[in-house]
Amino acid sequence: MIRPEPVRQGVHLPEDDLTAGPSAPAPAAKRPFDLLAASVCLVLLSPLLAIVAVIVSATSPGSPFFRQTRIGRDRRPFVLYKFRTMYAGSPDDVHRQYVSRLLTEDQPPMGGPRGLFKLEDDPRITPVGRLLRRTSIDELPQLVNIIRGDMSLVGPRPLLPWEAELIGPAYSARFLAEPGLTGLWQVSGRNKLTMRQGLDLDLEYVRQRSFVFDLVILFKTVPVVLSTHGAQ
Repeated sequence: MIRPEPVRQGVHLPEDDLTAGPSAPAPAAKRPFDLLAASVCLVLLSPLLAIVAVIVSATSPGSPFFRQTRIGRDRRPFVLYKFRTMYAGSPDDVHRQYVSRLLTEDQPPMGGPRGLFKLEDDPRITPVGRLLRRTSIDELPQLVNIIRGDMSLVGPRPLLPWEAELIGPAYSARFLAEPGLTGLWQVSGRNKLTMRQGLDLDLEYVRQRSFVFDLVILFKTVPVVLSTHGAQ
C-alpha cells in the first residue's frame, strides 16, 4: 500500500495528510449538467461512434466494445465501456505487472503521451486501436456510463478492483466522488506524473470540487486531447 505525497509538478497541495479534513460536497448542478452534456454529445457523435464500431469489427475479430469492471463512488463496482483497442483475448498480465510496479515502487511513467497507464509499443494493441487511443476516441462510449450515473464528466480516474485494493485506505477519500471521463490528473501532465502524484491530484479534486472547477478542467481537456499530451 502507498501513502499520499504532495505533488510537486505545478500543483500545490497542503503539507498535512491529504486524507484529513472533509471533502467538498458535490455541486448541485453537477448531475444535471453531466446528464445533459453527455446526452447531447452522444446524439451528436452517434455517426462517428457507429463508424468506429464498424471499423473496429472489420479490422480485428471480436466485439467493437470493451467492457471492464471498475470501482466507482463509495467503492461500488460498475461496468465501464470503451471501444476495443486490443486483439480479442489479449492477456492482462503485462499491464497488471506494470501498474503494480508503479503503485508499489512509485516508478516514473513509461507509457508515452497517453499517460503512465498506457504501455508504449504494446503488441496487444491493434493498428486501429493505436489511433483510437492517441485521439482518445476509445473513451467515448463512457458517455453511456455518465448517462447511467456510473461516472461523471469530471472526476478521479476509475480504478480497476485490484488497483483500488492495492492503494489501500490512504486514498479512500477519492471514492467520495464519481470517477470521471476526464479529471485533474489528466490535465496536469498525465504523461509525466508518477502514480502517487496522480492519486494526490484525485484527492485534491475531491477537496476542491465545484461546478466552476469542473468547467475549468473540461476546457483544459480540449487541448490535452488535441495535442495527445498531458497539459501542464
